[in-house]
Amino acid sequence: MKKVFLVNLVILLTLSAGAQRVGLVLSGGGAKGLAHIGVIRVLEANNIPIDYIAGTSIGAIVGGLYAAGYSPDEMEELFRSDEFYFWSTGKIQQEYRYYFKQREEDPSWIELKVDRREDKLKILPPTNIIPQEQMDFAFMEIMAATNAVCRNNFDSLMIPFRCVATDVYKNAPVVLSSGDLGEAIRASMTVPLYFKPIEINNVLLFDGGIVNNFPHDIMKEVFKPDIIIGHKVADEPKAPSPDDVIEQILNIAMRPTNYEITSEEGILMETKLKDVGLLDFKKIDDIMMRGAQTVYPMIDSIKSRIKRRVSVEEVTRRREAFNAQKPALLFQNIQVEGISDAQQRRFIINSIKHRQNIFTIENFKKEYFKLVSDEQIRSMRPIAHFNYETGYFDVHLKVEPEKKARINVGGNISTKPINQGFASFDYRIFKNRSYTFSSNIYFGRFYSSFKLGGRINYPSKTPFYLAGYFTFNRWDFFSSSNELFFENVRPPYIIQYENNLRTEAGFPLGLHNKITGGVAWSWSRDEYYQIERFNKEDTPDKTNFNAIASHVGFESNSQNQPQYATDGTFNSLTTWYIVGKERNFPGSTTESLSRKTQNHSYVMVKGVHDRYYPLNRKVILGSRFEAVFSNKKNFGNYTSTVLSAPGFYPTPHSKAVFAENFHANNYLAAGLKGITHLNSQLHFRLEGYAFVPVHEVQKTPELLPKKDKHVFDNYYLQGMAAMVYSTGVGPLSVALNYYDKTNNKWFVTLNFGYILFNKRGIW
Repeated sequence: MKKVFLVNLVILLTLSAGAQRVGLVLSGGGAKGLAHIGVIRVLEANNIPIDYIAGTSIGAIVGGLYAAGYSPDEMEELFRSDEFYFWSTGKIQQEYRYYFKQREEDPSWIELKVDRREDKLKILPPTNIIPQEQMDFAFMEIMAATNAVCRNNFDSLMIPFRCVATDVYKNAPVVLSSGDLGEAIRASMTVPLYFKPIEINNVLLFDGGIVNNFPHDIMKEVFKPDIIIGHKVADEPKAPSPDDVIEQILNIAMRPTNYEITSEEGILMETKLKDVGLLDFKKIDDIMMRGAQTVYPMIDSIKSRIKRRVSVEEVTRRREAFNAQKPALLFQNIQVEGISDAQQRRFIINSIKHRQNIFTIENFKKEYFKLVSDEQIRSMRPIAHFNYETGYFDVHLKVEPEKKARINVGGNISTKPINQGFASFDYRIFKNRSYTFSSNIYFGRFYSSFKLGGRINYPSKTPFYLAGYFTFNRWDFFSSSNELFFENVRPPYIIQYENNLRTEAGFPLGLHNKITGGVAWSWSRDEYYQIERFNKEDTPDKTNFNAIASHVGFESNSQNQPQYATDGTFNSLTTWYIVGKERNFPGSTTESLSRKTQNHSYVMVKGVHDRYYPLNRKVILGSRFEAVFSNKKNFGNYTSTVLSAPGFYPTPHSKAVFAENFHANNYLAAGLKGITHLNSQLHFRLEGYAFVPVHEVQKTPELLPKKDKHVFDNYYLQGMAAMVYSTGVGPLSVALNYYDKTNNKWFVTLNFGYILFNKRGIW
């Protein structure tokens, strides 16, 4: 600390002796602001001093990092890192995806909160597109040690610094000069709709660019430099597109900013980057280069105005002296704000510390993401305060509990008749344990369902959950009619009803893994014709199967999406024991067959391994292996045997197609996937799979099943080529699908959303 004081004292004495003082002002502009790094790099290389910095939004990020002792090279490394990609997009790294607390998959797009205010129920829409947990933790991690050195005084940074945020209530600028540097920068760059606003000193703050996107006036008023160097990357306001709602709202919110710097005040530089979007950080090379190119033609003019020089070596010594004072990120005490219940606070504290007196940033980060994955916690903002007496950091957690009630809406919109709507309602209670009562409904021609139940999470030393659900399912493959362009053949008539009552218990086994076990009661009925031609007056064959199924299984999941994943691994190994009674009722087209009743008792084991291997940031390879082994016997006829057999559904569209070649009581399947990222939201994927039934079931002339004597007699192929765009609420995809089956083999689909269903009682 003494070294920092002496360095700052020398600077102050030098400035007070009449040396020329230089202030750098950096505008907002999203990813365009990476050009600021190029500008700073050129100024440093030419020995141009930077005595003060003021910035807004991305200008606050770059300026704050530089003031905190980051060199241009270190800033570039940070913006290139995988860590920056994750916290700027809100996505969770694979190593921090806590699978145990994830809810059962559903096709929801948007989550709406239900709150009671003034004795009225209000539905609250989402406040932000990008989740804030990654960003909140990142700013704490990056700036905690800097706050310890400057003692939360921005004048005591390596370079005195100011940034601007916007008071949401007053719609007025707030100049941040002290406090937590990470929080100040986080407030200054919080673009409405993209990021959630944060509260500092009981004031709710948004992006400073709303009221002052170029704080040269703050620079003049606060620091009074002899000369200002300003760098502008923001575009001038333009008429928004009638289809771009976000652009319209931002235009309404943003006030016009004065970017003028008079010749007496200093020099204004502008880098025009019209081809760079708000979040186009992947274009860092081009953006920084163009920022540097802005300075080169003006460097002689800058040198003629600024006579004082500061060598790169001197700046490096100052930076090293400042950074040498930064303490290691070791934490001791935890305080929780926003939770009134003492048991809940204790649960949060114990979840992080695990009875350790001192814990590292790595342990803190892992437990932090476990906590924010809990459905009962809406947000958790960590703030680190350095305790100068103990020499460790104390953590202050600003926790916002979830609203008790929420509504999710979603589904799938398709060019084929596999459209479905989805809505769910959850009610949560957070006491000494977590209770979630759930219900949902799917509605559509192809699939409809209703589920009701709940789950209890027990926060014991070894956490576990108990869950129970009652579900009604219905699939209508006749209505799904998935021909390529025109319906030139009659689609299969298959309607499946499946109702179940499931109970399940589970506990975690590491970060991504869990062990589950449970019992399900299943009542199913399949309606089908076993011939291709039938009349409206005909009645279908029916097969009822009522069963009790118990299972124990292992699951591991670190994938980033429920469909069209691009990284992570999914593994599962589940053993089922099923006991049930089958009843067959022939329809009008199979009158020669009599009713049949038979009991079944069998064991089934299913294993899945699905993994992605990143070759670089753009190209990813993937593989999938799947196998089912059972001693299940054939059902009363060929079609009922196939319908009751597990199927292979590796792609979203395959879940909506009944292809009998991909159903078997025993099978092996494998495939490869290739993915190319065209940008951060758009990727192309190519997938191909082979399905090999073991002792394939054949159809006899009497429509009865017959077990093939050969172990591996046939194999069947399926594949998909798709362009997938991640919209933030759901995937938009155009896909060409192929299935090795009779009649139509090719299917073209345009989908928005997810093809997901409620769970069956059996497999």
